[in-house]
Amino acid sequence: MRLATLLTTTGTLHFVAPKQFDAIVPSALPGSARFWTYASGVVELGLAGLLAVPRTRWVGGTLAAAFFVAVFPGNIKSVKVARHPALKAVAVARLPMQVPLVRQALAAREG
Repeated sequence: MRLATLLTTTGTLHFVAPKQFDAIVPSALPGSARFWTYASGVVELGLAGLLAVPRTRWVGGTLAAAFFVAVFPGNIKSVKVARHPALKAVAVARLPMQVPLVRQALAAREG
């Protein structure tokens, strides 16, 4: 499943290259940005596991959809912190991609 692969990749990147994720953690969250970077990486890996197993796919899809909505403020912050115009353009282009991710997560519940 494509969504499980995407979540495995991004979840792993939270541990391999955490600095880029630290920069987009909303400052309103309590604690350190690194905590939230690692926590969201763990969540993404867990969601990937749930989506990969047919018996837990419905729960995984539901939680993944909620997760994609919950991390949207971080995606908005990525636009604000992007220093290079090309990176800012990529960050802006990524914002509407949350909608198909939510739809794909909800569709994954069906099989």
